[in-house]
Amino acid sequence: MAEITLLLRELREGDTGVVDRLMPLVYETLQAIARRQLRRERRYHTLDTTALVHEAYLKLVDQKRVEWQNRAHFFAIAAQAMRRILINYARKRLAEKRGGGQPLATFNEQSMLRETRAEELLALDEALAALAHMHERQARVVEYRFFGGLTHEEIAHVLGVSVPTVRRDWRLARAYLTRELRRGM
Repeated sequence: MAEITLLLRELREGDTGVVDRLMPLVYETLQAIARRQLRRERRYHTLDTTALVHEAYLKLVDQKRVEWQNRAHFFAIAAQAMRRILINYARKRLAEKRGGGQPLATFNEQSMLRETRAEELLALDEALAALAHMHERQARVVEYRFFGGLTHEEIAHVLGVSVPTVRRDWRLARAYLTRELRRGM
């Protein structure tokens, strides 16, 4: 754990040589995040776990503006990158074949493993973007928890807030997103 944080600091300071040493240390956790996200995707997705991890990793280590704080921060940003990759694939697929009815993902926590259509994933993305305009921290909590699988404690550490604040943000954000998604359907 400490080695990951140390390598991230070196990367932040411009030492690109650490990229090859960092990958083996974070690969297993990135795979778990990707599996969690792809579990909610349609079957036979064009991206598999390995492709999603590699695409996200390349985006992460190429970041010039990120001030890597620690491993939890890295994995939270990784979850965001994977979410954006999947959203872009969904948009591209919908543009290619409107109304294809292909299943993708849903927000509902009780049915997180249920597959849904690309339209629902895009509706979730729009609702999350609207939430971010009003309450950016609440949107980050959703991204880190729902898409990244981080615990309340890890999220609190990444955001620099207390665990009760994260729990409150999670409840409020979930209520907002549920209401917005019901309104849009």
